[in-house]
Amino acid sequence: MRASSRTVSTLLMAFLIAASSPSAVTGATEAPTPDDTAGAHWSWPLAGPRLVLEPYRAPAHEYGAGHRGVDLGASVGAVVSAPADGTVAFRGTVVDRPILTIEHANGLVTTFEPLRSPLVPGDVVVSGEEIGFVDVGGHTSPGALHLGVRRNGDYVNPMLFFGEVPRAVLLPCCLAR
Repeated sequence: MRASSRTVSTLLMAFLIAASSPSAVTGATEAPTPDDTAGAHWSWPLAGPRLVLEPYRAPAHEYGAGHRGVDLGASVGAVVSAPADGTVAFRGTVVDRPILTIEHANGLVTTFEPLRSPLVPGDVVVSGEEIGFVDVGGHTSPGALHLGVRRNGDYVNPMLFFGEVPRAVLLPCCLAR
């Protein structure tokens, strides 16, 4: 039984190490850092308390299940601000979801849904500028705003850019006696 317990402990430790790697946290091959946003942290896109209703969950593979963004608590009609400087790349409705997409520096792209916005592709926005209002539609429940971030086409955890992702601390386990 002891060898079996050691095997299970070894596998668990390997899983924890793999799960704490940047690729597991972000779903990409490289972990973005605040330096990827030109040395500045992004501003929170909503006024009031920071409420994450549904966290980012990296998929096991490119087409696997996961949650490729975060759902933020917000009332319908709440003002949404740009988290960083950028240029509007897309505004439209996709599968009953009003969406706004902004391209930022360093290969970063944010997508907000459901978001009603007067902006059009090509409009330049600055961090903290009003970009629209929380709407209804899509997969989020009323009172939620989905924020997705891609880096060079790969989804990453948006919370990395707000400086709020807790890091796993692994403790030694199963030392040989």
